[in-house]
Amino acid sequence: MPNIKSAKKRVLVNKIKAARNHSQNSALKTAIKKANAAAVAGSDDVQVLVTAAIKKVDQAAAKGLIHKNNASRKKSALARLV
Repeated sequence: MPNIKSAKKRVLVNKIKAARNHSQNSALKTAIKKANAAAVAGSDDVQVLVTAAIKKVDQAAAKGLIHKNNASRKKSALARLV
């Protein structure tokens, strides 16, 4: 455990940011899985789910959660589902 006040603050801030990143990453994966499942099932709302998943991917890339090339690859894979 750190003794210096600024180091203690960094530990708390890093814990908060890690929790936020985990939550956003989980939401991203869930959106992609829903789009994939809808495409496999041949559902009618595939286009809506793919659009939502692409939006989540763009948001994750904008926030630095994933790399822009990774985002591009995920978006390309989602676009192929439609």
